[in-house]
Amino acid sequence: MPFGEVVCGSPGSGKSTYCYGKHQLFTALNRPISIVNLDPANENIPYPCAIDISSLIKLEDVMNEFGLGPNGGMLYCMEYLEANYDWLEDRLKELDKDEYILFDLPGQVELSTNHPSLKNIIHQLAAVHLCDAHYVTDASKYVSVLMLSLRAMLHLELPHINVFSKVDLITQYGDLDFNLDFYTEVQDLSYLQNLLNQQSPRYAALNMQICSLVEDYGLVGFETLAVEDKESMLHLTRVIDKATGCVFVPPPTAGQPPETVDASHLPATQRPNMYSLMTSAAGQIKGPRSDVRDVQERWIDAREEYDAWEKAQWRKEGLKVQEAAARQKAKIRERNPSYKPTDQQKS
Repeated sequence: MPFGEVVCGSPGSGKSTYCYGKHQLFTALNRPISIVNLDPANENIPYPCAIDISSLIKLEDVMNEFGLGPNGGMLYCMEYLEANYDWLEDRLKELDKDEYILFDLPGQVELSTNHPSLKNIIHQLAAVHLCDAHYVTDASKYVSVLMLSLRAMLHLELPHINVFSKVDLITQYGDLDFNLDFYTEVQDLSYLQNLLNQQSPRYAALNMQICSLVEDYGLVGFETLAVEDKESMLHLTRVIDKATGCVFVPPPTAGQPPETVDASHLPATQRPNMYSLMTSAAGQIKGPRSDVRDVQERWIDAREEYDAWEKAQWRKEGLKVQEAAARQKAKIRERNPSYKPTDQQKS
C-alpha cells in the first residue's frame, strides 16, 4: 500500500471539499494523487474519482432491497465492501505505485468509532478526522468533539490527525471564550466548568468527567484548516506527511524547479543529500500557518486587515502577469516587423 490517508468526520464537516482541495494542491505541486470514494451515498463528487464504491454497491439499492434506513444501509455497504475486499485491492493495484491515495469516507461516525468493517479495510494509512470549527464556540459541543475524536483514535489505531475545518468561518458563530490555542492544544479543561454549569447545568458533572477522561489519555489535539487558504493546506499536508513518514521526492524526469539554484555542478559535499532531506522531514514544522496564534490572528483577530492585504497582493500579481504577457506580445511583434494585419484581423 502506498502512502495515503483516510478522511473521516461527521456529515457536513467538509470531507469531500477537503479531498477536492487536496487534489488541486497536489496537482499544482506535480505530486501524483488518486482519490477513492468509499461513500455509496455520495452522488455529487466534486473531485476526479479514481475508484468509486458505487460501481460495486449503492446505498439506494441496499435500502430498497432490504428495507433498511440510511444508517443501517451504510453499515451493510461497508460490510459488503469488507467481504469483497479483493474488488478494492485489484483496483488499487491498477494505480501507479507513486500515487498518494486519499480515501473519502462516509459521514456516519459509527464507522470510525465502533464498527469493525472500516478498521479491517484500511491499513497503513493516516486518519484525518475533520471536525467543524464552530464547535469550539460552545463548551458542551467542544466536549462532545473531544470524546468523539478520542473514540475514533482508539478505534482506528492509525497515525491520527484531528482537524478543526472551516476555521475561516469561525467568527460567524460567535466569540471564543478562550484563545484558539486553548481548544487546539486541549489545555486545562477545568476552565470549562463555569461555562458548562451555565449552558447545561444538568450534565455539568458528566461533562467534567468526560474532560477528565480526555486529559487522562492525553492523546487529543487539533490542527486547523481553511481549505481555500494555500498556506493552511500546505501546513496540514506537512503534518500528515510527518505522521506517515512520507518524504515526497520528485522523479528524475521532473527537471529543475523554476527559480531554484542548480546544484548539479557542485561537489558532493555541497549538493542536497538524503541526510538533509530526512532532517527537514523529521524536524520542526515551520510556516505561515504552523503556529495556531498566527491562525487566530489571520482568521479571528485581524481578518479584515489580512483580507485587504491579500487582495492587494492578488492585484499586484495580476498586473505582473499582464505586464509579462504584454512584453511577450511585444517580442513576437519585434520578431515579425514585416507582419501587417489584414482588415478582417483589425476588426
